[in-house]
Amino acid sequence: MTSVYDVAEYILSKTGRITTWKLQKLVYYAQAWHLVWDEEPLFPEEIQAWANGPVCPDLYKRHQGFFHVTTVRAIPDALSESERETVDVVVAHYGEYSGQQLSDLTHSEPPWMNARKGIPTRERGNQVISHESLAEYYGSLQE
Repeated sequence: MTSVYDVAEYILSKTGRITTWKLQKLVYYAQAWHLVWDEEPLFPEEIQAWANGPVCPDLYKRHQGFFHVTTVRAIPDALSESERETVDVVVAHYGEYSGQQLSDLTHSEPPWMNARKGIPTRERGNQVISHESLAEYYGSLQE
């Protein structure tokens, strides 16, 4: 199975240098839409509902301390054709937005909001955003 690092590296091969904040949100949307379109996870690593939006902690550990990133030292060619198609659509659609705009968007959507329920706005949290919540919400958008 493709790892979150491979997905992030593929995204970076398309976007070039971007903020780590934006990379995290693009990875999140790639996972969500792959669950809808292919009915399986794009990568196995979990995504958590942090105060600034969805974050994959495993990916965060790889780029922690950096504001911008150009690589996460992974293999973009590890993605299948279907996985690349998902990521290409996500980058084409969401890639024009800044990290802040993507964070604001995720804050208005049920998967992140439901995972953060009961947690004060700025408080840290590590609640997992489930695959089921992603597939249900984003699947409803295409109908």
